[in-house]
Amino acid sequence: MGNFDAFEQGFASPNGNGRLPNGHGSPKERLSVEPERKFSAPAYTEIRTRRCNAKAAAESKQASSSSYHPEKKAHMNGHASATREQGSSTKPNQAEGKLSPEKEHYQKTSFEEVPMHTACLTYLGFYLLMILGYINQLLFVPKVATEKDREGYVALYDAFESFYSRYVYRRIKDCWNRPICSVPGDELTLKDRVTDDYGWSFKFTGTETRCLNLGSYNYLGFAAATGRCADESEERARDSGLAYCSSRCELGNNAQLDELEKLTARYFGVEDAIVFGMGFATNALNLPSLLGPNCMVVSDEKNHASIILGLRLSGATIKVFKHNNMRDLERVLRDGICQGNAKNGGKPWSKVMIIVEGIFSMEGSIVRLPEVVALKKKYKAYLYLDEAHSVGAMGSHGRGVTDYYKVDPKDVDILMGTFTKSFGSAGGYLAGSKKLIDFLRTNSHAHCYAGSISPPIAQQILTSMKTIMGEDGTETGRNKIMQLARNTRYFRRRLAQLGVITYGHEDSPVVPMLVYLFSKIGAVVRTLTTRHIAVVGAGFPATPIMEGRIRFCLSAAHTKEQLDYALEVIDETADDLGLKYSRKPRDPNPIEY
Repeated sequence: MGNFDAFEQGFASPNGNGRLPNGHGSPKERLSVEPERKFSAPAYTEIRTRRCNAKAAAESKQASSSSYHPEKKAHMNGHASATREQGSSTKPNQAEGKLSPEKEHYQKTSFEEVPMHTACLTYLGFYLLMILGYINQLLFVPKVATEKDREGYVALYDAFESFYSRYVYRRIKDCWNRPICSVPGDELTLKDRVTDDYGWSFKFTGTETRCLNLGSYNYLGFAAATGRCADESEERARDSGLAYCSSRCELGNNAQLDELEKLTARYFGVEDAIVFGMGFATNALNLPSLLGPNCMVVSDEKNHASIILGLRLSGATIKVFKHNNMRDLERVLRDGICQGNAKNGGKPWSKVMIIVEGIFSMEGSIVRLPEVVALKKKYKAYLYLDEAHSVGAMGSHGRGVTDYYKVDPKDVDILMGTFTKSFGSAGGYLAGSKKLIDFLRTNSHAHCYAGSISPPIAQQILTSMKTIMGEDGTETGRNKIMQLARNTRYFRRRLAQLGVITYGHEDSPVVPMLVYLFSKIGAVVRTLTTRHIAVVGAGFPATPIMEGRIRFCLSAAHTKEQLDYALEVIDETADDLGLKYSRKPRDPNPIEY
């Protein structure tokens, strides 16, 4: 998604270990009683807090100070309390319609530019790592398998990717792919591991670390080991087993999946829907069925890797427009339609499709959907909307960005999303007209060949979706939507008050905090882990070289106390590591929750 290649993205997942101090109380008291801790990571020495007594004392008096600590809660495995949802009166955030779409977008979205000196240091540090890597490669044999007897054959691995993985990424490899041994609720349990050879290999220590979870896509808090979803999924597993062992077109279809598809269509307000067992592959496997060589696709430069893979497999002509830039989108549409298919002698395209995401997963920005729909109608194009991160997390009814902007869902030709995030399950869906869905049931590789959704997984989706829709007879779904909206605005505004740079829309629960330098990604992840906060780091090639970041994902399961604890630790870490790059004026007033 970066400048290196607009069509290459990746996702980072957390990893690490640490020990929780026993001290509680004010920040000053905790700092004074915490024992010295060692973190088993390559070339890392724990950064201890160096805040002066005056500053610590002043902050301890603030109303926002939290007594929350992950060790204090005798949590069930990922279970989140629902008491905070009762009596909630705050309305969900939504587009108010008082400003033009363009003005509202710029007013509510933040993309602060990196300071020049920080950009220079970032590039310098990255290329220094590259130089050290080349020297290391010349002097020492890498502790990995090498290709032999490959003369006349295509190399199995790209040379640069292999070098980057071994000598740059390896230095902070402990911060990625961290295994957990609990459900990803408001808290999770990390399995501790260490490396004795600077990241070439890892081994488990046999210990575990309980952390506040700020890295999972559990937006509405349905990923819990207890509660109605878990109970009904367990009951379904006992009644129907764990898998159908067949595709939908053979022996894998049943009344439960038919019910799920009807409920999904009703949830989004469209004619029909089809569900698949693989969320990430929904784009990759279905876009080739919808497109062809004589099709032109106009794609946002920040679109997800699964979209790009599907487009490449389809053979369609891909044209890229600048991220969320409607003027550039119109320019690309106009030029592409006027010029026609150059490979076919300039003849008109058989199909023109615009592909965007609801919430862009690395940027935290929200698509300017009303303007995209207007351009789609103006140029007679089709619109494909990926709502993997926005369905459930946006809108007063949790139906995604169409609900957030009050756009008629029938103005979007193809609605795509996953059940892996807000619904706390697995799989994905495509929704739209009955003609579209009937076509996919016949031609989609994911429908014809992939295994169908298992009974307990489908039951988790059914129960959570009915809860969101209020069909369970309670206000739980609406309260979760409002809680997520409140947590999102509060957390983003407090971060802005701290002076760090964040990207994205103020209503987006995906919150990237820019740290820029490659080395600082690892330092932040490791430091926060020692304070029992699990976060996700993202760097090149998932982001541009000089836009390394920490990506926070908020949840309705988080309480104000948990967010305040995280913000206190982030504030201290930002001071220690020099992360307060923002030049915007800070709000001196307390941020209301």
